[in-house]
Amino acid sequence: MSDSPPSADEPGLGLDLPDLPKPTKASPYRVLARKYRPQSFDELIGQDAMVTTLGNAIARGRIAHAFLLTGVRGVGKTSTARLIAKALNCIGPDGSGGPTIDPCGICEPCVAIAEGRHIDVIEMDAASHTGVDNVREIIEAVRYSSVSARYKIYIIDEVHMLSKGAFNALLKTLEEPPEHVKFIFATTEVGKVPVTVLSRCQRFDLRRIPAELLAAHFAEVSRKEGVEVEEEAVQVIARAAEGSARDGLSILDQAIAHGEGRVAADDVRAMLGLADRGRTRRMLEVLLAGDAAAVLTQLDEAHSLGIDPASLIRGLMEAVHSVTRAKAGASGDVLQSAEEREAAAEWAGKLGWGAIHRLWQLLLKGLQDVAIAPDPNEAAAMALLRLVHAADLPDPATLLARLAGGQGSAAVPSAAPSASPARPAASASVVTFNDLIGAIEGAGKRILGLQLRDQVGLVRFGPGEIVLRPLRPLGPEFPRELAAAAKDVTGTTWAVSFTDAGGEPSLQQQERIAEEQVRADVLAEPDVRALLDAFPEASLDSITHSKGA
Repeated sequence: MSDSPPSADEPGLGLDLPDLPKPTKASPYRVLARKYRPQSFDELIGQDAMVTTLGNAIARGRIAHAFLLTGVRGVGKTSTARLIAKALNCIGPDGSGGPTIDPCGICEPCVAIAEGRHIDVIEMDAASHTGVDNVREIIEAVRYSSVSARYKIYIIDEVHMLSKGAFNALLKTLEEPPEHVKFIFATTEVGKVPVTVLSRCQRFDLRRIPAELLAAHFAEVSRKEGVEVEEEAVQVIARAAEGSARDGLSILDQAIAHGEGRVAADDVRAMLGLADRGRTRRMLEVLLAGDAAAVLTQLDEAHSLGIDPASLIRGLMEAVHSVTRAKAGASGDVLQSAEEREAAAEWAGKLGWGAIHRLWQLLLKGLQDVAIAPDPNEAAAMALLRLVHAADLPDPATLLARLAGGQGSAAVPSAAPSASPARPAASASVVTFNDLIGAIEGAGKRILGLQLRDQVGLVRFGPGEIVLRPLRPLGPEFPRELAAAAKDVTGTTWAVSFTDAGGEPSLQQQERIAEEQVRADVLAEPDVRALLDAFPEASLDSITHSKGA
């Protein structure tokens, strides 16, 4: 067998065959949030005030040595920092340009900064470089001039993560940096940045991007991507983004993959976990109907499906908030379906403001209970049962108005202690002094309520009349303020006056007297006395009342 290469004369080996195409390397997919990152200030949406201020500063040569960009996630802090770096280092297409608010985007500094490879633009994540040693490296490096750019620029993201020592080490350099150095800081928590640092920076607060601007931006991105997106779907995504362009583009990216080339509003709601709001709506219906058994049944179903109790209560709070918006005449939330909006409008017509506010407060308390309870599901059940029993209760102002008018007074027992013999008993149509204080506090006048509990003694309380003995100076306007507050919560006119004679102790003093009496009674018990005699160093710290004791 010959090892020589085959001759061109051999059959089939001298053919002029076409060159086979080489396999092309597939370019990696870039998520929309990176693909459509702003490359110029014109593409930066929702931050017109900041762009105008910065443009004027550059045009007039009043460029700060340090900038601080603050705002919620995804509003464009890092993108803005890179744009500022391009604006300060752009040399124009012909290489002779200066700092400009409209960087050309084609010169070497612009291209290198956009690609994140410019040697004179150093980006640092403060979350992973928090110590003094990291800042010391910056302080040593700023002494040297930039290699090729006009300015050496340090972009420090999440700057609030720097330690206290790192901030202190940076202060002197930050206040008097070399002329060729600029600092750009970005943070989501500006409250954690020391005032000494804030005072050395030109601060820009990047606002949440309005939903209408986000919707227009997402629609344009969808067009460029060749994806059909319903107008309502774009609005749902913009609303769910909560002012963040990056979050919205991430949701759009997911929605495109979810819809296989077409994005519908219902699909977006389902993807965001909003489709199961029908369960929340049904839960609110049985709560308002006062059906305790149905509430527990639905709660058990939600538990079997793995729904977090806290998420369920938050969903109910969202529903109550929607009812509040509908009652106030605000436009519906685009995150809601048409059925949800109709239900919110129907409930808004049936529920009064007092009932809505009470629902919200009880749900908020229930959410707190769920967060700290050993068994969140049990805490959720108790919270929802409280709502069931509170569904038909009137608010304090309505209750007082009914009682003052003589309606249903016998059905509402008084929670206040009985009147002393020295005071004429109030008629059945008049509420107690304690009821009035509670209603005043419920109307938001907490300071007035505290004064009534702690700083006055009740002399006489009757229909339309309140006589008090001030225990501390309250000022000449107090009777008028109390009369106005009492009229606001009851709807009737009250005459309020002061006297220096007679009267009961304040309600606070009465509570203390009652507590001391209970303490004395407990200490007088033979078993307690014997226990304290056996253990002389022991003392009675507190008394707990058990049910049925």
